[in-house]
Amino acid sequence: MLSVPRLSRQALPLLLLALFASAAYGADEIQGGATTAGAPMSSALRPVTQAQLDGALTNSNDWLHSNGSYGQTRYYAGTQINTKNVAKLRPAFVFQTAVMESMETAPIVVNGVMFLTTSYNHVYAVDAVTGKEFWHYKHKMGPVTTFCCGPNNRGVAISGDRLYMGTLDAKLVSLDAKTGKLLWETQIADPELGYSETMAPVVVDDKILIGTNGGEYGIRGFVKAFSANDGKLLWTFYTIPDKGHEGVWATKDATGRDMKRNIAAEKKMLSDKGGDFYKTLGGGVWMAPAVDRANKLVIFVVGNPSPDLYGAIRPGDNLYTDSMVAVDLNTGAYKWHSQYIAHDVWDLDAVSPPILVDVRDEKGNMIPGVIHGGKTGHVYVHDRRDGRLIRFSDAMIPQENMWTLPTAQGARMLPGANGGVEWSPMAFNPKLRLVYAANLHQPMTYQVEDAPYPGGKLWLGGAFKTIPSEQQWGKLSAVNIDTGKVKWDFKTEQPLIGGVLATAGGLVFNGEGNGWFRAFDAATGKKLWEFQCGAGVNAPAVSYMVGGKQYIAVAAGGNTQLDFKRGNSVFVFAVQ
Repeated sequence: MLSVPRLSRQALPLLLLALFASAAYGADEIQGGATTAGAPMSSALRPVTQAQLDGALTNSNDWLHSNGSYGQTRYYAGTQINTKNVAKLRPAFVFQTAVMESMETAPIVVNGVMFLTTSYNHVYAVDAVTGKEFWHYKHKMGPVTTFCCGPNNRGVAISGDRLYMGTLDAKLVSLDAKTGKLLWETQIADPELGYSETMAPVVVDDKILIGTNGGEYGIRGFVKAFSANDGKLLWTFYTIPDKGHEGVWATKDATGRDMKRNIAAEKKMLSDKGGDFYKTLGGGVWMAPAVDRANKLVIFVVGNPSPDLYGAIRPGDNLYTDSMVAVDLNTGAYKWHSQYIAHDVWDLDAVSPPILVDVRDEKGNMIPGVIHGGKTGHVYVHDRRDGRLIRFSDAMIPQENMWTLPTAQGARMLPGANGGVEWSPMAFNPKLRLVYAANLHQPMTYQVEDAPYPGGKLWLGGAFKTIPSEQQWGKLSAVNIDTGKVKWDFKTEQPLIGGVLATAGGLVFNGEGNGWFRAFDAATGKKLWEFQCGAGVNAPAVSYMVGGKQYIAVAAGGNTQLDFKRGNSVFVFAVQ
């Protein structure tokens, strides 16, 4: 553990993965919080209405949510760029930021204005056609930040004429979209206890929805709703209940495989220990929730329990970790949950954002569904009404020795702790009934050790280590959600992390850590185009249209978690 007073308290890089990146701010970062004006803001920018946010799925002009819509399908409705002309895609402009560090942002675009974020909570407003900078905001970081997996930020939310962003020092800030001026900020949680924010928030009905990081530091996870007007807290749903977190003592995972739990020993531990460990049981919510507008549901997935690998001091199923959860939009009241892995000791948390789509049930009837890509390498298909698991897909990556328990010497099991599908958002093509998942294959050994709660510091309870003699790689997979069968896949040299975009033009876009950004035929998986961006393309792409012309935008800044080459650019492409 590295302790730097007044700057950060941050974990040293973990093993070969550089999983926990040091936070080292220069003087300009600490004294930040200022907005620098550039060119006059475009007169085309208008406030974004709730009706526009609701209709985002079919809007081919703007990209209004980090994942495209409340359903999070990452599907763009425009067809101007398609399988016939994508080979003519060329850079329209490249926007370079002031921060040379990992980029995982999904820009939003409104009336030809792009809003993008960088590591360390910078926000830029730029012309979405030329790259001309309108303003640049730098968040004034607090004296302590504690965060896992890099100083990332995955984007802003917009409503009316305001932007909203979560910060590494666990704040929620509101900015004026036209000027970048800070309107208000509110403290979400205590960074000294391990809380931080990297996810893009979601705004709906004047509520800002945001979860929390910190499952590696012994936090108690949550999703909170704040007033979009003034930042006041409206409700909190804790992903770790104060009672009942032991669950049903499940012995099998969601796919029916024995997880080799010693239930008798766990029950004895619970009897001896009591149940107050819920306060440090983890359960972070890494990625944006989906919103079922018709049924007023907020649906999200929950990360690993704390400590990650040492389960002896946290007996029970550890609800609601490694689960999909639905709560009431207006009150935050619990509606249902479905747990993938009870009492997880492999760090195979649920992180990739859920997607709302209609699915076929066991009888072939079309019903409201929700799907999720797991670190296990499965796509899970649920009934949205009650969370019931309908089916799971074929494994997209190798699975070996599941569920071998971690040992003091280190036990080999696949998938490794990064997945499968990590935080990378999937994309769904409704015409083809295919969901596209960016997978990674990293063989690992799991080592466990006795580790009491260290008080808001890194708390793994062991280590997971890559195996130098075994090859690592990635795979972009297309899965039919009605059958669970893999339709096609494309293997890559490096593990895939960052996300996917699908378009009505029959295309799928995905990037790789070696700098390649590619377009594929959505039906067949044939590679149709690629471009070398010079740094890791480890962010999800977006698409939009201005003046009748379609553009594709993606950040190329690399990734801290897998230590891919850093950069500071957003590339915007168009057919030339």
